[in-house]
Amino acid sequence: MNDKENFIPLSVPNLKGNEAKYVLDAIEQEWVSTGGAYIDRFEKDFSAYAKTASAVACQSGTAALHLILLECGVKNGDLVIAPALTFIATINPVRYVSADPVFMDCDDSLCMDPEKLERYLSEECEPRDGVLYDISLNRPVKAVLVAHIFGNGADMERICEIASRYSLPVVEDAAESVGTFYSSGKYAGHMTGTIGDFGFFSFNGNKIITTGGGGMIVGQDEGRLEHIRFLSTQAKTDPLYYLHDEIGYNYRMTNLQAALGVAQLEQLESFIEIKERNYREYGEKGVPLLPFGSDVRPNYWFYNFLSRDRDALIRRLAESGIQSRPVWGLNHLQRPYAGCRSYRIEKAAGYREAIVSLPCSSGLGLADVDRVADAVLSIERESGR
Repeated sequence: MNDKENFIPLSVPNLKGNEAKYVLDAIEQEWVSTGGAYIDRFEKDFSAYAKTASAVACQSGTAALHLILLECGVKNGDLVIAPALTFIATINPVRYVSADPVFMDCDDSLCMDPEKLERYLSEECEPRDGVLYDISLNRPVKAVLVAHIFGNGADMERICEIASRYSLPVVEDAAESVGTFYSSGKYAGHMTGTIGDFGFFSFNGNKIITTGGGGMIVGQDEGRLEHIRFLSTQAKTDPLYYLHDEIGYNYRMTNLQAALGVAQLEQLESFIEIKERNYREYGEKGVPLLPFGSDVRPNYWFYNFLSRDRDALIRRLAESGIQSRPVWGLNHLQRPYAGCRSYRIEKAAGYREAIVSLPCSSGLGLADVDRVADAVLSIERESGR
């Protein structure tokens, strides 16, 4: 069974709200590029949803992180602590500013392990004139970059406490966790991405809400966010006479993208309800998906299953017209980052070998979930699970 009608994709957009209405409105107004009312509206709506002072819309999560690293002053020769287990887009902007990552292991949330973070900082680093240095590399450590994996939430209470002790800014990659918030602890009620010094979100086509491409930046300091917005629009000191005092970037979100975003954000909570329902349906059918943290209300972005034979399961599901995928290649083993420092990567390697992500679109019906679950269980039984 491989015809398109019966194909179940992994994660696709759900565009059944006001998307067409708002995009057509933007076209009729002839505001289609990096100016227009929908950009301002999307920023304000997102800021209200996330409970932040303001937000800056840009063209991608990658562009968002690049701007944040610039604002944090990360530069040539610096080190940024970053996850081994995350999509490589989390890592690449570190190189855009000519810095290097120090790769950290995950815990069972799939997010950064705070215990190893603390051990690395206490045993492998030392302060010199107010700056923390990696002793063996003799290079300054300038930031902690945390990714909230698959809609889960990292242990921000512990990570922020550790980073604060060493005067390191915390940057949150919340690209996959739009709508996830902490339900207990110090940050109860706070959304992922809103706790560290800066956070950013992605609206790529496979995310829970999408603008086709696009990203959003939030932070604790409104003045610094305004400077990031300034950099994202080519750093025009005088927009009439085209005077520029800094290097700027063409990173502003377009009005058409923002029109999509406004419509998608209106439906986010309903998408999360559907994804939670489908997540539970997998469990009720007997498929033991990886759990989300007990201290978060996740957005249930991706559903992950530990398989005895990852590649065989992916192949057999594809033969049945069901798309699935393995977790990303570990970043410390990727060719562009050969030679970068990694610190005791152990747990991430096990998850890399076993995780299979199963269909999780918010447009997925219960019958589709049941079909996927039956296929997974049948294939795993045949493999002797």
